[in-house]
Amino acid sequence: MSKVPVLTIDGPSGSGKGTISRAVAERLGWHFLDSGALYRAVGLAASWADIAFDDVEALSRCAIETEIGFIDRPGDDPLVLINGRDASTELRTETCGAAASAIAAIPEVRAALVEKQRSFCQPPGLVADGRDMGTVIFPDAEFKVFLTAGAEIRAERRYKQLKQKGFEVTLAALLREIIARDARDAGRAVAPLRPAPDAVHIDATGLGIGEVVERVLELIRHGR
Repeated sequence: MSKVPVLTIDGPSGSGKGTISRAVAERLGWHFLDSGALYRAVGLAASWADIAFDDVEALSRCAIETEIGFIDRPGDDPLVLINGRDASTELRTETCGAAASAIAAIPEVRAALVEKQRSFCQPPGLVADGRDMGTVIFPDAEFKVFLTAGAEIRAERRYKQLKQKGFEVTLAALLREIIARDARDAGRAVAPLRPAPDAVHIDATGLGIGEVVERVLELIRHGR
């Protein structure tokens, strides 16, 4: 694994790290890992199986046994299969996101998903998007970015994304959820959201997608 170049892009919900990561991966011809989708998938699989979110043993078993597959779709989110079932649309709801955030705070669930995430590290390279990619999953990654943006900006971006996909949401509710999720992610006991000491910080507030992508690519071109 150490011979395969890895770029980690961590950051809070709605910072644009998924969009940026996919675009960078496409430009480089590298694999892409949406770690948040793994947690969402486990949360969704648990809900399908009527597993309570305080049943740690059952959740951990669900994380290990759930088969999660990704099929790339150029210009769009990957198709996500959970135990062979297409869950791509359901996976992007705010309810599913809140469930992912809740189970991500459970140490046993995080431990169960470590090797699944690391298995994505394959030649010619990997762009890994998440909250602890550079600190826990790939601490030896050659390139690390911590991407941020203001909460209001992130809520507006998320609002536009969900409305385009046909979801009924309100900007005020999304802002409340983003602020609450930031607090959960930063305050959890295991793998809290924080930048790796050697990560390059990029504030995407006021920047276009193309500008951020070019900044990230410059880091790789110059070896930092």
